[in-house]
Amino acid sequence: MTDPTGVDREQMARRFAEQRARLERAARDAGRDPASVRLLAVSKTQPPEALRAAYELGQRDFGENYVQELLAKAEALADLPDLRFHLIGHLQRNKARLVAGRVHMVHTIDSVRLAQELGKRAAGAGRAGRLPVLVEVNVGGEPEKSGCAPDELGPLLDAVEKDPALHLRGLMTVPPATEEAEGARPFFDALQGLRDRHGGVERLPELSMGMSHDADVAVAAGATWVRIGTALFGPRPPKEP
Repeated sequence: MTDPTGVDREQMARRFAEQRARLERAARDAGRDPASVRLLAVSKTQPPEALRAAYELGQRDFGENYVQELLAKAEALADLPDLRFHLIGHLQRNKARLVAGRVHMVHTIDSVRLAQELGKRAAGAGRAGRLPVLVEVNVGGEPEKSGCAPDELGPLLDAVEKDPALHLRGLMTVPPATEEAEGARPFFDALQGLRDRHGGVERLPELSMGMSHDADVAVAAGATWVRIGTALFGPRPPKEP
C-alpha cells in the first residue's frame, strides 16, 4: 500500500530483500564472500521520499547520474548523515567543484584533465580525507558512451594516484546492451583483465559493474559494487514535461 509520501513501503521492502538475497546467492555460487559484494541503489529520477524509505530499510549507498539532482537530494536528506551518494553518471569538468565535497565516491573518472580538476576541487572542499574515485573504462568501445579506452588506462591511473586529494579505488564499466544477461560476461571479464594488468586487487580493489539485468553475471565476474535501480524502485517516474 502506498503511504502519504507516495512510496509503497511494503513493495520496496520486498524488492530490497529480493535483491540482497540475489547478490548473496550469486556471491556464494561464485565462491565469494557475500560481504565483498555491495548493493548500490540507483536512485536517479526517484523522489527523496523513496530514498528515505530505502534508508529506513538499511540502504546507505545511492547512485545518482546527474549532478544537480544529486545535490538537490543531498540537501533534502541532509538529516541522514550516514547516507552516501555515489556519482555514476558522466561528470563534466565545470561541475567538479559542485560534487567534490558532497559525494562519497565518483565512479566515472575518464580523463586526466577531469582527474586533475576534481583533485583540485576536492583539495579545497574541506574533506576529512581523500575523495575515493573509480576510473571508468569503455570496454565495449562504444562511441556514444563515456569512459577511457583500455589503452589509455595506464596513464590515467597514474594521474589519479599522483593527486594527493584523490584515492584510487578501482574500475567501473557500462557494457554494451545485450538481450541475454550472459552476453555482458565478456565485457565484465575484460574489466577484470584490465585490473589484473594494472596492479591487481592490491591497487584496484573495487570493480563497479552490473545492473538489474545482469547483476548475477557481474558478481560471478568479480563485481564489488553492483548498480541496481529498476529492480529496487520499480519503473522510473516519467519525466515532467
